[in-house]
Amino acid sequence: MAELKLSESRDLTRIERIGAHSHIRGLGLDSALEPRAVSEGMVGQTSARKAAGVILQMIKEGKIAGRAVLLAGQPGTGKTAIAMGIAKSLGQETPFAMIAGSELFSLEMSKTEALMQAFRKAIGVRIKEETEVIEGEVVEVQIDRPAVSGAASKTGKLTLKTTEMETVYDLGAKMIEALGKEKVQSGDVIAIDKASGKITKLGRSFSRSRDYDAMGPQTKFVQCPDGELQKRMEVVHCVTLHEIDVINSRTQGFLALFTGDTGEIRAEVREQIDTKVAEWREEGKAEIVPGVLFIDEVHMLDIECFSFLNRALENEMAPILVVATNRGITTIRGTNYKSPHGIPIDLLDRLLIISTQPYTEDEIRKILDIRSQEEDVEMSEEAKVLLTKIGVETSLRYAIHLITAAALACQKRKGKLVEMEDISRVYQLFLDVKRSTQYLMEYQNQYMFNEAPTGEGDDDESNAMLP
Repeated sequence: MAELKLSESRDLTRIERIGAHSHIRGLGLDSALEPRAVSEGMVGQTSARKAAGVILQMIKEGKIAGRAVLLAGQPGTGKTAIAMGIAKSLGQETPFAMIAGSELFSLEMSKTEALMQAFRKAIGVRIKEETEVIEGEVVEVQIDRPAVSGAASKTGKLTLKTTEMETVYDLGAKMIEALGKEKVQSGDVIAIDKASGKITKLGRSFSRSRDYDAMGPQTKFVQCPDGELQKRMEVVHCVTLHEIDVINSRTQGFLALFTGDTGEIRAEVREQIDTKVAEWREEGKAEIVPGVLFIDEVHMLDIECFSFLNRALENEMAPILVVATNRGITTIRGTNYKSPHGIPIDLLDRLLIISTQPYTEDEIRKILDIRSQEEDVEMSEEAKVLLTKIGVETSLRYAIHLITAAALACQKRKGKLVEMEDISRVYQLFLDVKRSTQYLMEYQNQYMFNEAPTGEGDDDESNAMLP
C-alpha cells in the first residue's frame, strides 16, 4: 500500500499571495504611542510613525472629521507602509478606503463623482436594532422524511434547552434546510433570529466536550445559555454610506455592490440618505463612524479634484483624509503653476504634513530580514550583507525584488541556503535604474525616438539624468 504523504495535504485556507506590504501588521507603537525600533513589520521612521499614531488615536475617538494628513517623502521611504499600518491598527469596524490618484481618470464617471463615492466609502454607519432571538443548546434534531418524494415535504422537531427550560419546536421545510446547511447537531449552541429565521452556530456546549477524542482547531466551546429561550437582543450592523447610496439609487442596488457597476448616484438620493441617517442619530438608532480615505500618488489629481477636496473636507460627514506623494516642487496638474508636492497652496495649508526619511543601512538590513522571513527564503549572513550593500547603493525596492529571484537561482542549483553567488547572479541578470540609465547613455543612438543630449558640452545634463 502506498505511503500517505501528509506534507502534500496543504491547508488551503492559509494560502495567500505575498504582496509588497503583506508583512505590515500595524504601526508598531506601544501604549504610550512611542514607536518600537522593529515591531509589527515596521522598521525605523520613528517620528513619522509617532505622528501617525497620534492621527490613529484621533480617528479611533471619532471626534474630529475632515482633517487631512500628507505623507511626503522620497520613493521607497515607507509612505504606503505607514498608511497600511494605520489601516491594520484600526481593525474591522472602522472603514478604510484606498484609491490611487490616477484611478479617478479611468472610471466611467466624472472625477468629482468618483471622489465623492470614495469619500462615502470611508464613512461608516453603525445601525442598532432590537431583534427577538431564540438561543439555546440543541438537545435533539428529528427530521421525518416522507417515503414518497414530491408533494409531501419534510417535517421535523427541534428540541432546545437552556439551564432553566426546555422546549420542542416544529420545523418547516425552510428551517430544516437552514439547519442542514449549518450542519447543526445535538450539543451545538445556536441562535435563531425570529424575524428572518437565520441560524447562527455559537459553538458546542461544554457538557459535550468529551464526546469526541479528535477535535478541529475551529471547535469552540460555550456555556449552555441561561434564562428564557426567547430573548430580546440588540444587534449592531456596520455599513458604509456608499453601500446605502447604491442600494437606494437603483432597483437592484445590492447586486450593483457585487458587480462594482455603481454608476453615478444622484445628489437627491444622497440628500435623502443623509437626512435619514441624521434622524437615526437623533433617535439613538445609529452612530457615524468617520473612517479613513487614503489617496496614493495625490499629485496625479488635477486642479478640479483639489478644489473639490477643499470643499468636501469642510463637510461635517467627512472622513480623515490621508494622502501620499513622492514629488518635490512640481506643476499642479491642469495648470501652469508650480507648487510643493504638486498640491495647491490652499489645500496644503489644510494638511498636517508627516515627512518620511530615507532608511539607514541598519534599517535596510532589518527590512530585508523581515521580507526574507515573509517570502520564506533562508539566506546566509554573507548574502544578507551583500544584499544590504546593494540596497544602500541602488534602492530598497530593488534589493527586496532580488530576494525571491535569488531564492529561485538557489533552487536551480539545488541549494538550501541563498549564498552570495546567487545574489551576484541575479544582480547581473536584472539591472537597477542606475545601470539601466548608464546602458541607455552608452547605446542611445541605437534606440528609437531618442532625445538624450549628445556632444561634449552636454555631459552635465546627461549626468543629471542619473538618479
